[in-house]
Amino acid sequence: MASFEQPTILLTGVNGQVGFELARNLQGLGNVVALGRDKLDLTDLDQLRRVVQDVKPQLIVNPAAHTAVDKAESEAGLAMRLNAEAPAVLAEQAKKLGAALVHYSTDYVFDGSKVGEYEETDLTNPQNIYGESKLAGEQAIAASGCSHLIFRTSWVYGTRGKNFLLTMLRLGAERDQLSVVSDQFGAPTWANTIAALTSNVLAQESAAADRNAWWAEHSGVYHLTAGGATSWHGFAEAIFELADLATKPQVNPIPASSYPTPAKRPVNSRMSNDKLARTFRVRAPHWREALQLCMTAR
Repeated sequence: MASFEQPTILLTGVNGQVGFELARNLQGLGNVVALGRDKLDLTDLDQLRRVVQDVKPQLIVNPAAHTAVDKAESEAGLAMRLNAEAPAVLAEQAKKLGAALVHYSTDYVFDGSKVGEYEETDLTNPQNIYGESKLAGEQAIAASGCSHLIFRTSWVYGTRGKNFLLTMLRLGAERDQLSVVSDQFGAPTWANTIAALTSNVLAQESAAADRNAWWAEHSGVYHLTAGGATSWHGFAEAIFELADLATKPQVNPIPASSYPTPAKRPVNSRMSNDKLARTFRVRAPHWREALQLCMTAR
């Protein structure tokens, strides 16, 4: 990647929860061309190529994805198009332009059978279509040979879109009791945390004396989640502790077997952020701290 004073940054999925936060956090790092689905339909691979060729970015940041985990089981073709084929095209175009690609993946590339936190070097073994499609996207990017950062994150929530936080707040206002799975564990991660750490890493790239050398040294996969871990039940309880509700619901713990879903979820989604901290000297806040900040920002 050549050196530019003010690089052009192509940002996809700007209307999504991570894309929205990235649009704000990337300001100052370059000329951000932020496109939503109305301007950039990632299911149309020819259009995707044309847009990249027209914009000629030095950096592509791609948070756009098919993230409806259960719907992906019945929309396998669409999930593969958005999560694997579109990233492959972005990587192909980045390679042609000498640009770099930042992409986001998921804890669901693992099967959840490990005891302890997953490292980037652990074997992948997705258990659902969503995880399979995201892993295929990772593999396509790596195979392209383009300069890239792939950030695997987990249990993403925010103040917009569809996510666990907003679902709990809606249901908590409607019901006296809720039953939430208590035997699956991971790190709830605020969309703004993902965007802020991405921006921090890219600021380091901007400051590098030789940006080509920086990408050669740093390209690869990194885990990027909030600190700590909890269950979905623990996450729900924390939400209601902070929620401004006149009457707060009782949150009953249940096993995942009592709440069957089309897509199988990993029991353990905990991922180590040590490589991210070691390489870029950044670390996400604890999930409870980030949740409090998010709730305050609503």
